[in-house]
Amino acid sequence: MMKKHTDRLLVIWFVLTIAVLALLFLLSPARKFSELENRYLQVAPKLTWDNLIAKKFAEEAETYVTDHFPLRGNWVGVKSAAEQLRLQQENNGIYKGKDGYLFEKFTKPDSETLGKYTDAIKEYAAANPGAKLTFLLAPTSIGLYPDKLPWKAPFERQDQVNEEVGERLQGTANLTYLNGFGILSPHGSEPIYYRTDHHWTTLGAYYAYEAYAKQMGWTPHPLKDYAVKTVSDSFLGSYHTRGQFSLVKPDRMQIFVPKEPVATSVYVADTDTTSSSLYDESYLAKKDKYSYFLGGVHALMTLTSDIPAGEEDLDKLLVIKDSYAHNILPFLAQHVKEIHVIDMRYYNGSISEYRKANGIHHTLMLFNTATFSENNEILKLGK
Repeated sequence: MMKKHTDRLLVIWFVLTIAVLALLFLLSPARKFSELENRYLQVAPKLTWDNLIAKKFAEEAETYVTDHFPLRGNWVGVKSAAEQLRLQQENNGIYKGKDGYLFEKFTKPDSETLGKYTDAIKEYAAANPGAKLTFLLAPTSIGLYPDKLPWKAPFERQDQVNEEVGERLQGTANLTYLNGFGILSPHGSEPIYYRTDHHWTTLGAYYAYEAYAKQMGWTPHPLKDYAVKTVSDSFLGSYHTRGQFSLVKPDRMQIFVPKEPVATSVYVADTDTTSSSLYDESYLAKKDKYSYFLGGVHALMTLTSDIPAGEEDLDKLLVIKDSYAHNILPFLAQHVKEIHVIDMRYYNGSISEYRKANGIHHTLMLFNTATFSENNEILKLGK
């Protein structure tokens, strides 16, 4: 009799728990961005016949429920604590490596997928024969520091991906390929990556800027022309957010301030707003401190620099990018009067038509290897 009573209580408790969670899920406002995970969340899936046939609706519905599950942040923290008690060196796809570095697992794309992505770049080059194009592919920290991974942690080599991309792009007449390994490897002993985040530091971005400037025939400003300013000593980036490892030392965020500055205005087409700074200090008080650079991710921006007539190296430049470009753009703004910046993950127009309509003859495509390998938005280049 007692067992039946206990079983009944357990069933009632289980049903009530499910009902409460379902109610919280339905009543809680759907958030667009997770500050804890530093990423945009899945939007509500659209029920269409095409989505059903392609199984896209089911996949997006599952991701939507996962992303908006009640108290998701608390569950992530509990899971991480449990993994650390088991002395695990990996949680939520993040490794706890040596020297305070956290790393994201990298999955090498298959050759067919990589071929589609490089074909999209070649299609863009073919559609813009009069334009000069540069494609810079930068490794993430796991690509440069596999020796810092936990013992026996499996990993796939990013340098092989970068080499294959270069081989596939060979022979494209109006395109120059810059392999980020060649740029960054000589500086591997320097702090060119954040330890807790997936981005390169301002120093890493500087070396990429230096390489691109030389490829363009410009004279890059030497490091001595900048004053290094620390804007935060408490940056815990996206790897820390996902891994939730304890006792992780925060990163230091720095910017390089030109000793002879050039005034630059930033127009964000998404919000139809203009600011007079390349930095948004409000983000320094938030979890997503990297959005201090340019105020975060936007579909379309225009940076206009007040460079004296005749002193610019270029009048207009189109930058097609992921967020690795955010801390390299302040360097480029010292050379180019007008920089148009497109993030393909959020821009849905024809990029070729935009370039032609705005009279832009030079394009820089800048991506990190992980984003390029997993984001099929690059296919929009072929429009």
